[in-house]
Amino acid sequence: MNCSPVSVWMAAVVISSFLTQIGSSRDCVCELINSEETFPTEKLKSIQVAATRSNYSINSAKMFEVDALLLGLHHRLVHLQENMALLESEDDGGLYGAVSLRIIENELVEILELVAKLNGTNQNHQRLSGETSAQLRHMSTVLKELEKFDHGHVATKLEENKRLKRSLIQCQEQLHATPPPPTQPTEKCPQGHLVKVEGPRVYTATQYGTSYPYGSWGRDPVPVAGKEKLFWLVALTSSNVFANYVRMYSGLSALIAGSNMGDVTIAPSNPTTNTIHGPNVVLYNNTLYYGCYNTPSVCSFNMTDRTVTSVALPKNSGFNNKFPFCHLEACYPHTDLDLATDESGVWVMYTSPENYGNVIINKVIPGAPPSLGQAWLTSLHKRTATNTFMVCGVLYATRYVDKETEEIFYSFDTETGLENYNVNIHLKKMHPNIQSLNYDPTDRKLYVYSDAYVLTYDTIFKNF
Repeated sequence: MNCSPVSVWMAAVVISSFLTQIGSSRDCVCELINSEETFPTEKLKSIQVAATRSNYSINSAKMFEVDALLLGLHHRLVHLQENMALLESEDDGGLYGAVSLRIIENELVEILELVAKLNGTNQNHQRLSGETSAQLRHMSTVLKELEKFDHGHVATKLEENKRLKRSLIQCQEQLHATPPPPTQPTEKCPQGHLVKVEGPRVYTATQYGTSYPYGSWGRDPVPVAGKEKLFWLVALTSSNVFANYVRMYSGLSALIAGSNMGDVTIAPSNPTTNTIHGPNVVLYNNTLYYGCYNTPSVCSFNMTDRTVTSVALPKNSGFNNKFPFCHLEACYPHTDLDLATDESGVWVMYTSPENYGNVIINKVIPGAPPSLGQAWLTSLHKRTATNTFMVCGVLYATRYVDKETEEIFYSFDTETGLENYNVNIHLKKMHPNIQSLNYDPTDRKLYVYSDAYVLTYDTIFKNF
């Protein structure tokens, strides 16, 4: 009698036995009769196959492809309108009119291509939606039929035990953190308190595709004249750890379409001196700030002069994957340093053994070289967080909840020194991991790099 993995679904077997004397021997024969239906193993396998096919055919990238195309189309139309207005206002005696018309004609061709692609994507999604709905109805019916075999509710109890185990591990992790002091909300942010995050508003793959899951992107909150609309992107192109250039885009639509302006090279090779080390990078006032290659230092790269200067962090500060961000299942390699921008400038977050692995906040003072300002010690253990960002001088930290949700759970006000472990703001994720996250004070958006995709979220504030 074979015992398969689905034997837990089997009902109790009613045994009827009888004894038969065979010849002069005293051997007995027992006949076992299963009074219940045999478990339909093939049906369960068919459900598993159908679920696997559905996961392959429907994923977040496909579902948000239309959003990305619509956003790109919107920006192309806005740009076309601007060019048309410029052409109408020109009075050059026809000198450059033909050139301008040719540019507009090319833009119209690109817009028509986007519209055609959008129409085709919509048709594919409608077909996919119909097929998947039918599959889901069939799977639901079969699963209800299979439920009658689980008389002991074993499957339900197994799932409940898994959830309890995860909760227990999380509680044990939190017990190791330094107990927080009493908290109260901050009053310094002019737009009020951060109360909610909505989105994502932008969701698209970069022109690298899914080749480089680690990186960062965004805009310059304090751009130099003429670069107000530029976007930048840094992908860690060497071992998911290092990068030696920053890629520039003329606007968001250009980034979505994969039309870059070129690369600004920081170092001649990768990795080497001045190489970007780790995914947490920010651009502020035409200067790129990042973790220096293989040293506990903050590097600043002037985008115009193409020069690199640096400032060392305090002695024994963690670097080179000693104190990365983590969650219960994994850590994010080489995230020892986290750079951030807010209304007041640039910040760096790190830790050291002297602070027991708890996060240290330091203000970065711009200059060539830059310098470090005041430091604040927090009770937030760095390995219990997955990312940090700054808003109005307030540090916010996130943690991994599950594959679909990230939670902003902690804040530290550098003005009052007060901490809050009950922020409780959730972000809807499109991919399991968020490698970098930064706040832009000019548009009040969070710029997120998640498993090779770039996203933005709107931050919602409220005055109490």
